[in-house]
Amino acid sequence: MLQLFQSIFGSSSHDTPYPDELIKRAIERAVDATDPRLRALSGYQKKLRAAVVHAIDHIVALVDSMPVPLELSRAQFTTDPELIAYFASFAHAQEVLTLDPKLNQWLTSPDNAAAGHVVMLLLMEQYERQVFGIELEGDMLRREVAQTTVNFAAHRLVDPAGAEETTRRQLKRRAFDHLLTLALARIVDAHAERTELERERYLLRRKCTALAAGRWGFGRGSDTQPDLHVLQRQLAEIESQLKALGAGPGLLKAHLDYVVDVLSQAEVNFWSERSLLLVDRRGVKQARVSANALEIDLTVLRNAAGRRLVARLVGIERMELPPPRDLLRAVERYLG
Repeated sequence: MLQLFQSIFGSSSHDTPYPDELIKRAIERAVDATDPRLRALSGYQKKLRAAVVHAIDHIVALVDSMPVPLELSRAQFTTDPELIAYFASFAHAQEVLTLDPKLNQWLTSPDNAAAGHVVMLLLMEQYERQVFGIELEGDMLRREVAQTTVNFAAHRLVDPAGAEETTRRQLKRRAFDHLLTLALARIVDAHAERTELERERYLLRRKCTALAAGRWGFGRGSDTQPDLHVLQRQLAEIESQLKALGAGPGLLKAHLDYVVDVLSQAEVNFWSERSLLLVDRRGVKQARVSANALEIDLTVLRNAAGRRLVARLVGIERMELPPPRDLLRAVERYLG
C-alpha cells in the first residue's frame, strides 16, 4: 500500500550517492503511486531501474542547483530586490507566514520546538498585466505610457525544516513524487479513450484526486489541511478495488511503459529554468539595468502539463515569525 509518509530520500551513511536500497525503495514507490498491479509483471523492477536512476539524477541536480535560502528578515524588506518584488509589504509577508498551514503545522509540532530557524520553499504564481501609466524620461513626465506590471500571488510554503539540508532532501522526494503524479495522469488519459475500462479509469482518477489533496508534488492541492490518515484509508480502498478488478498483461505492460517513459524523460516532464526579471519598485517591467531597476534572478518550475511556478528557498529566524493567531478568524477575514 502507498505510504504517504515515507521518504525515499532519507539520510544515508553510504558512500555512494544512490545506495541500492534507495533505488529499490524508489522503484516500489513508483509502482505504489501509479498501479500496484504492475508487480504481477515479471521483471518490472529491472525495467524500471534505469528510468528511476535517471529521474533521481535529474531531480537531485534540479534541487541542488537552487540558490541558497533568501532570509525573510524585517531589516531586508526595504532593500532586497526579491523581497520587494515578491511581497506587497512586510505586513503581507507576515500574513503569508501566519496563514500557511504547512508552516503552522511544523511550528506546532513538539519535534520542532527547539529549532531556532526554519528553511522552506516559497512557491508563487507570476502574473503580468498590460497597463497605461506615467514615466519619467529625462526631465519630462510622459503620461499614458504602455507598461507591463509584474506581481506575485498565491504564495504558499512547502517542506519547512530546521535545516537547509533537510528541506532540500524533502524537495527531492517531492519532485520525484511529482513525476509519478504526471505518470499516473498519463495512464488516466489513456483510459479516457477506452470506454470498456471506465470503472478502472474512475478508480485511477480517484487516486489522482487523493494524491492531489495530499499535496504531492508542487500542485496547489486542497485549500484546507488534509487529514493524511483519511487519505491513507482512501488510497488503500482504491488500491484494493483496483486489485480486485484484475488486468491482463498487455494492459499492465502499457501502464509500466507510461511510468518508464515519464521517468526516463524526467527533464522534459519536470524542469527548472532561470529567468532574469527587471522591474522597478512599483513592479513595472524595465527594458535595461538602471538605478531604478530591480534585477531578480528567478527560478521557475515547469512541467509537461503546462504548470509554471516561481520557486525560492527562504529562511527565517523563529523569533522573527509573527505570533500565532486564531487561524479560523484570520481566514474568514482574508476571504472577506
